[in-house]
Amino acid sequence: MALYSITGAQLAFGHVALLDNADFALEAGERVGLIGRNGAGKSSLLKIVAGLTAPDDGLVARQSSLNTVYVPQEPTFDPELSVFDAVALGLGELHAMLSEYDHTAAALADAAEGAAHDALLARLNTLQSSLEATGAWQVKTRVETTIAQLGLDAHARVGTLSGGMQKRVSLAQAWVARPDILLLDEPTNHLDFDAIRWLEELLLGFRGSLLFITHDRSFLDRVATRIVELDRGRLLSYPGNFTQYQERKAQQLEIERVENDKFDKLLAQEEVWIRKGVEARRTRSVSRIERLRDMRAQRAERRETQGNVRMDVAQADRSGKMVAELINVTKAFGERTVVRDFTATLMRGDKIGLVGPNGAGKTTLLKLMLGQLQPDAGQIRVGTNLQVAYFDQMRTQLDPEKSLLDTISPGSDWIEINGEKKHVMSYLGDFLFSPERARSPVRSLSGGERNRVLLARLFARPANVLVLDEPTNDLDIPTLELLEELLQDYSGTVFLVSHDRTFLDNVVTSVIAAEGDGLWREYVGGFTDWQIQRDRAAAIAAQRAPAPAEAVKEVAAAKRGGNRTVKLSYKEQRELEGLPERIAALESEQSTVSKQLEDGTIFAKDPQQGAALSERFEAIELALLEALERWEMLEAKQRGEAS
Repeated sequence: MALYSITGAQLAFGHVALLDNADFALEAGERVGLIGRNGAGKSSLLKIVAGLTAPDDGLVARQSSLNTVYVPQEPTFDPELSVFDAVALGLGELHAMLSEYDHTAAALADAAEGAAHDALLARLNTLQSSLEATGAWQVKTRVETTIAQLGLDAHARVGTLSGGMQKRVSLAQAWVARPDILLLDEPTNHLDFDAIRWLEELLLGFRGSLLFITHDRSFLDRVATRIVELDRGRLLSYPGNFTQYQERKAQQLEIERVENDKFDKLLAQEEVWIRKGVEARRTRSVSRIERLRDMRAQRAERRETQGNVRMDVAQADRSGKMVAELINVTKAFGERTVVRDFTATLMRGDKIGLVGPNGAGKTTLLKLMLGQLQPDAGQIRVGTNLQVAYFDQMRTQLDPEKSLLDTISPGSDWIEINGEKKHVMSYLGDFLFSPERARSPVRSLSGGERNRVLLARLFARPANVLVLDEPTNDLDIPTLELLEELLQDYSGTVFLVSHDRTFLDNVVTSVIAAEGDGLWREYVGGFTDWQIQRDRAAAIAAQRAPAPAEAVKEVAAAKRGGNRTVKLSYKEQRELEGLPERIAALESEQSTVSKQLEDGTIFAKDPQQGAALSERFEAIELALLEALERWEMLEAKQRGEAS
């Protein structure tokens, strides 16, 4: 028998039916991933299962004495609570007794001898007896163990914690309650890779039933034993993980398309028949006319699949071939070094993922790369003609009181995307916003809708460098997949900060990863490639680890040769000294030629000169790349790194 079931559920907001005669059941020990488009009603269904709200209609069945715990997408706590007290809230009445015991013991320690002291002592003895009878001391140990497992400070105030740490507190609070059914709404939001992996392991060992909403495809693949999709008001069940769901869903959509095509063809034939002349009307069949009415009603009630977001990036003029070069860059804040001795060359068209724990310094490294922050040591050269567009995970670029129209195109009804004018209402329609929604204030939007607005605003501005800070939060899977395709085809440079492992694998060409203690290292490939290379390097290092005596010798040898450099020839030294000036001259000429070519009028006035300038632009790019490579090679040779 199912722990929980709902049959014939109806739920609507306004004219939109979120649940349309939907059925759902949750069995013991299942781990069900709930997916669907933004605004489809997933969070509403989760709240119905949690008992926080009720459907408009439908039969709900729940086993008695069922302990159901719900963790919302954005948990809220009293900011003055300690982490221990916030987590212990999951114990219900036991928490109240434990809290009263602690406060009574503290008051007793400060109380003077007398009636008040005796009353406190009597109350403390009563509480102690009650706690021993209910086994609360073991429960207190469970709270302390859970807090330690999540890497939390039991004495810290919740209000001082980051979003990721507060999410851990809410998960710990749910965990100590030992629920029969655990309900999680976007549990991976604000968590870094290590925390997500920890959560996966925790849930894989969970003995109860799990129903969770997430758009993290890797998380779904690892955790889910069944996928339930909320699609056009119906709940469709697919056994297995997300990869298996994708295969079955594609087959189902194709069957649905074929059946709809057959139905529409038959309906069209019947409509032709009913409109025939007098002869046809004499021979009409009453049953056939009735069938036509039924078919018209069925067609009117059919809910089509929701269209996909349509995205296109407004491309700016190309940047210089080199976007940024960092040589032995170090940056510290107080006594904490965030970036230590980092060297990298970033070229136009690179798609770079920055990965590391929350607080590792990904934003700081980004600002250094773009020349927005000066290093404490080392050199940074930023390329020419960079036009940068930002996607901010905190959505601080959005004014909550402005309408979507004013947010995208203030003071104008038109925007221009790659030379083509488009009405802002039509452009917002590409991002699935109806005309009514387009006039609404930003504050009325859900998290996923705000992210779509931010993407629409971002892509409406010409740019050749995209900086995307957690763009995948709250986006549904179809929109994620479309954004992946857009970034794959984008000719500019992309800097991507994300904890979505599948998204990183599908977009980036290299990963710059935090290695601890301010050290960063670049790896070729996506997230999975980085993990493989990192694990392989760690295994090789472990195998080659020298014995203690050998290690001492190696350190001594390194100290003797650590400052040794390779002497360049006189010609190479002169070449190295002249390269910065040559590179600067090439970049200046490239900028001048680019400005002459950018509006296209040169080709109308003087086609030959336009063609010559185009050839010169390509020649400059080639020369610039060769000069940069030569400079890097000579610098490496001088440092003793060349082979």
